[in-house]
Amino acid sequence: MKFRQILTASAAVMLVAGCASYGMGGGYGYGYGPTADVEYDGYYDGAYGPIYDGYWGDNGGFYYRNSANGRYRRADAAHVRRDAAPGFNHVHGMAHAAPQRGGDHKPG
Repeated sequence: MKFRQILTASAAVMLVAGCASYGMGGGYGYGYGPTADVEYDGYYDGAYGPIYDGYWGDNGGFYYRNSANGRYRRADAAHVRRDAAPGFNHVHGMAHAAPQRGGDHKPG
């Protein structure tokens, strides 16, 4: 009986954790977009083609999209960084606030 209670409680914790707010960081490799207009600076090696805009998430990762209506995707740290390095070009821009998603807890 006790094992069943522990198993049920563990499953409930895992389900609730899946509904946690992603904030600016996104989850599962995707970001919803910034909650306010933000400027970004970084260095990019061109691996994903032209970047329309992006933002630095609260988890330290860079999220970008290739068009105004595209989904934000998390960039690999090997391609976008905060400091200059050979083969990387400076990028600067503005990411506009994303519309709020009431009750939708699934990635973009």
